[in-house]
Amino acid sequence: MYYTSLIVMISIIIGISAAGAGFAGAASARQETAVLGGGCFWCMEPPFEQLDGVTEVVAGYSGGDEKNPSYEQVAHGMTGHLEAVRVTFDPDQISYDQILDVYWRQIDPTDSGGQFADRGNHYTTAIFYVDENQREKALASKEQLEKSERFDKPIVTKILPFKEFYMAEEYHQDYYKKNTLRYKAYKRGSGRAGFIDKMWKKESTPEYSKPDCNTLKSKLTPLQYKVTQQEGTEAPFNNEYWDNKEKGIYVDIVSGEPLFSSKDKFNSGTGWPSFTKPLIQENLVEKQDRSLFTVRTEVRSKKADSHLGHVFGDGPKPSGLRYCINSAAMRFIPLSEMEKEGYGDFIKDVE
Repeated sequence: MYYTSLIVMISIIIGISAAGAGFAGAASARQETAVLGGGCFWCMEPPFEQLDGVTEVVAGYSGGDEKNPSYEQVAHGMTGHLEAVRVTFDPDQISYDQILDVYWRQIDPTDSGGQFADRGNHYTTAIFYVDENQREKALASKEQLEKSERFDKPIVTKILPFKEFYMAEEYHQDYYKKNTLRYKAYKRGSGRAGFIDKMWKKESTPEYSKPDCNTLKSKLTPLQYKVTQQEGTEAPFNNEYWDNKEKGIYVDIVSGEPLFSSKDKFNSGTGWPSFTKPLIQENLVEKQDRSLFTVRTEVRSKKADSHLGHVFGDGPKPSGLRYCINSAAMRFIPLSEMEKEGYGDFIKDVE
């Protein structure tokens, strides 16, 4: 027993630097920005500030040629600027595509005269791209929304080159925190809140949750329970999915939360399932782990709080990450079964 435990511990330590790169954390120093016009900037800050990977959201003005405009000038149509937000984010934690997905869910992209009760050009919608990559992604995202036929009118949100961003006056920053009641009344009264509920929240979203302890013990095998609930680690090269090459997705064994796609799985040589990125970044939580005489970044599922494994900075490009995950923490759903099991929306992420 002692010999077996020692072998597993040595394998874990080897796995920490499997690709030859020492790593003391998965945090990235890279920062990117997205500049988005969505009508009243009071309503555009909260959705982005709550996202993991977003480091700053600033309300301001963009799109015009006038330098250092004031709120009064913009609000009275004296400039070419739109009310906008500048979202700074870590692309290794949240992608530009995900930022755009959140953006579309805050606006009426069919309104060419403003947004909801707010009228005028300065309240119209636009995505300001900072480089060619963002331009292509913005155009593709807009096209995808059009093809979805969610709206019965044309999508008129403009895709424009970024010129400059001017920070709005301090009293506009985080308005929803400084004037909570007034902000909530404004969002409802303007029609924005009701529109979002009508267009987006009618979707049926699966509820992923963690059962009670007794249910878990009866549902999970001893190894699955040890790994997910007691931060255990299974043996390398002797687990269910380390060498699985079938197409499909991997979900949390406890809650069913979608975690990883076979499309992002690779052979790391460590003996554990390894992935370059998660299927949905928001479904993972990262924590510092100081066990085993080193500093690692633990990965847990968000809803079930299951211990999944660790993430290292020695993976292949483009992410440079290696999510080293225990098979015992996951359930694999083959591509052929995804629709039947309620994961049809993720088929595009596997094929």
